[in-house]
Amino acid sequence: MHTLEAPAITVLDHGFIELIDALGSDLTVVNAARVSFGKRKTEMSEGDKKLIRYLAEHQHWSPFRHVQIQFHCKVPEFVARQWYKHVVGIAYSEGQSIDHAWNEISLRYVNASEFEFYTPQGFRKQSEDNKQASTDELLEDPGDLLKARYEAHCRSAFELYDDLVNAGVAKEQARGVLPLSLYTEFYWTASLQAIVNFIKLRKHPGAQYEIREYANAVESLTQKVVPIAYQSLMGSGQLG
Repeated sequence: MHTLEAPAITVLDHGFIELIDALGSDLTVVNAARVSFGKRKTEMSEGDKKLIRYLAEHQHWSPFRHVQIQFHCKVPEFVARQWYKHVVGIAYSEGQSIDHAWNEISLRYVNASEFEFYTPQGFRKQSEDNKQASTDELLEDPGDLLKARYEAHCRSAFELYDDLVNAGVAKEQARGVLPLSLYTEFYWTASLQAIVNFIKLRKHPGAQYEIREYANAVESLTQKVVPIAYQSLMGSGQLG
């Protein structure tokens, strides 16, 4: 792993994505593929760029999995639960081994009293033809009354949490009253293949707005590590 200089990207009202470490580069993909012929490169060439594009176009995924990138993420709980599905979903697929590492802050250990919660700028309307999705159209909220009630409800949940903890209730039980808008933090390390698969799925217009914003941030940081391999994978078909 090597530390990279890249500023954290702010996402939503209190969230962020930070690039912590990366193992590998575009040249890592090239050398992983060329080792079959007993060859190793120290500098990229035009031929190497063509090789990366060939690997992506013909779905030779294993060389891309030698690139590992680690992110520090601060996201609302409901976004984290969507995100974690990618970790579970690739645990064993088509003979592949686990391709992610995930370590999250624990509310069994940490007091959540000073944590933040996510407040949307507006409330989106429910889609009429998609039971799980919203539209881009915002609901009218004269005087921001619904937004005010939303914020009051979240603050009230935190107050009850404080009362429970101060009364001696275990944090692992008291956390049950906290809202899904609560911000959590985790370290996520994944292969380039897994990261691009996440971006492709979560940048899709049908994905929830909030996780799309995080996918955009992950995309921006990933391109700093492997610009050629990233573009090649994004232009290829399904990653599996």
